[in-house]
Amino acid sequence: MGGAGLAVALTACTGYQSGGGTTAAEPADPPAEDPPAADVTEDSATEGPAETEEAAPVEEAPPADAFAKTADIPEGGGKIFENEKVVITQPTAGQFKCFTAVCTHQGCTVASISNGTINCPCHGSRFKIEDGSVAGGPAKGPLEEKQISVSGDSIVLA
Repeated sequence: MGGAGLAVALTACTGYQSGGGTTAAEPADPPAEDPPAADVTEDSATEGPAETEEAAPVEEAPPADAFAKTADIPEGGGKIFENEKVVITQPTAGQFKCFTAVCTHQGCTVASISNGTINCPCHGSRFKIEDGSVAGGPAKGPLEEKQISVSGDSIVLA
């Protein structure tokens, strides 16, 4: 037993000497705890900008009062929003206009946009997509212009 005890003691000493790594491994365990904290920090740092990059488009994409997306409005045409009674046009690339969708002749809601005009189905009045002015009667007055703003790819009614 004495020899066994001596062998254990020598092994322990040998393990301790080579265990400089072993001893370092034991202290490395606390630094191993630090690296996970560092890893978490690095991951957080990596995730932070990634989340920030993702968050920025999310912030732009849904302004709470966003009414429409610019991609929804065809160039040289427009889109009628019946429930809101407005029509948004894009006469030229990047230029957006908004008008009431209520015809100035007898109050019908305009129903189509074609060949550069906003068209009323009731009596055939047509209005220019550039400024809402009358392109063909019987309407005598232009469509009332509504204020909008474009922020990124969102259109907001003012």
